[in-house]
Amino acid sequence: MDHLVVCKQCNESEELEGFTENNQISVRCLNCGLTWVRDLTPKCKICDSSNVRPAFEAIVSKSRGTQLSVQSSKLIYLCVDCDASRLKDYQKRNSPLMPKNLPTT
Repeated sequence: MDHLVVCKQCNESEELEGFTENNQISVRCLNCGLTWVRDLTPKCKICDSSNVRPAFEAIVSKSRGTQLSVQSSKLIYLCVDCDASRLKDYQKRNSPLMPKNLPTT
């Protein structure tokens, strides 16, 4: 599972405490004590670039047999370098992308 927030010092992802201070979100790791301001700038998970574009990805579930149903969509960010083909497909179709991994059960 990808965690949205992970301590940069000890890699803890569960024992974290969030609080607001000076209109910023701060996070404290209860494991090692490190405190940092959470950066909400979207970045690529692969190359850490902030050169990303917003897109929507479908949330699908298996309804009957092999039939997949789109339940909703979620906002994702696509890197112009690492996700170039998905980004081009999204811009061309202008509809939510199918997820990379489809449900099997």
